[in-house]
Amino acid sequence: MYQRLSHRCFGLAQKTIIVKSSMAQRALIITLGCRLNHADTALLSARLKNAGYELCSSCAEKPDLIVLNSCAITAEAERKSRQQIRKLRKAHPSARIAVAGCAAELAPEKFLECGADITFTNPDKKLFPAAPAGVNSREIPFENFTEKSLSEFPFRTRAFIKIQEGCDNFCSYCIVPYVRGASRSRKFAECIADCQHAIDAGFPEIVFTGVNTCNYFDDGKDLIALIREVAALPGNFRIRLSSTEPHPDDLSIPELMADPASKLCRFLHLSMQHGSDPVLAAMRRNYTSEQFIDFVTNVRALVPDIHIGSDFIIGFPGETEADFIRLLEVVNTVKFANIHPFAYSIRPGTPAAVMPGQVPAMIVKQRMKLLADAAGNAAVDFARSQLGKTLPVIFEQEKNNILHGWSDNYLSICVPSGSFPTGKIVNIKADEKNLAENLQKNLSDGIL
Repeated sequence: MYQRLSHRCFGLAQKTIIVKSSMAQRALIITLGCRLNHADTALLSARLKNAGYELCSSCAEKPDLIVLNSCAITAEAERKSRQQIRKLRKAHPSARIAVAGCAAELAPEKFLECGADITFTNPDKKLFPAAPAGVNSREIPFENFTEKSLSEFPFRTRAFIKIQEGCDNFCSYCIVPYVRGASRSRKFAECIADCQHAIDAGFPEIVFTGVNTCNYFDDGKDLIALIREVAALPGNFRIRLSSTEPHPDDLSIPELMADPASKLCRFLHLSMQHGSDPVLAAMRRNYTSEQFIDFVTNVRALVPDIHIGSDFIIGFPGETEADFIRLLEVVNTVKFANIHPFAYSIRPGTPAAVMPGQVPAMIVKQRMKLLADAAGNAAVDFARSQLGKTLPVIFEQEKNNILHGWSDNYLSICVPSGSFPTGKIVNIKADEKNLAENLQKNLSDGIL
């Protein structure tokens, strides 16, 4: 176990000493943001557990150490991360509070001012807590990497396995390449070992995560090779890909998904971001709307009943009424099973932050409502298309005498308690009762 004696230096270099403690320590990790952050939390959990910490599930357990895995995808996300630290410091004045994640990369001194004791960078996560944290070296490696740890998921029902890190795309609105670094992949053998570890622990679903999982490549082996290798491991489990950005000409993933032996869920979350070609070009996205539509058409021909989801940014600088109408046309043509709409917000440090033509907030709000209506209709249509079909489902939790689970094509399934076991893949015939949550336009999307 470790106990840290620190002098809190607001705006100055942190002075941190790590000393051994004979007392059992409790640690809590709070995770904000993306699925990759959740995978990083699983690795942090393992490191804390190996260091002798007892992992807590909530603040009610009065942790001695609190780690906030922060988010900086938008300026608002960064603000909420700092707000969380203020609340934690007020509620837990004697706890040691550390901040990791992308927001800690951007402005570590602001978290110290909010009450954190230490911050550490994304590369330094693998050093915590066995080595002094708070060094903020800001040296982001470019080589493929090992985590030197296998993931732990003490309070989750899915195993989030980190396979890739960083991004080379430099989309004009995105801060991620600046805080996560260049695209690089986790060593193939360690990915396999982490998946085996999760399977041995009884997890029925493995989720591959990364900034751009399609870029995975190590020792001559790509994402397809990794999926095949994991699928060949013994056990009754399935594999899901988190957000992906395959090239519109590359159908290798859906072709593999069509093979039941791949164990791949019928699910692709494709971050289209917009439907207008001029806006896509300004965003530095490397495809046209027609290329995207053609790709989805080809995917659905290969994988019937696949769940296609996407992200869209509304109010990007220069977005005209015609641009937005084109976006709605694309949404109505593709008929996504779910959409995450985001109102554009200025992200300092990105090219878009200084672009002319910032769209007034009132117009963005109106457009968001129109997109939400179109997205809700499409989601209900997809759910209705599955009525009467048999779906592989994993029930994850029981609440108020109802079992809640997810199908492989990411539909929420609810049945009375005791109907099926949890944590196992079971076949369910979809009907209006067990699909009821999906047949409402306000269905809230959970984290994969």
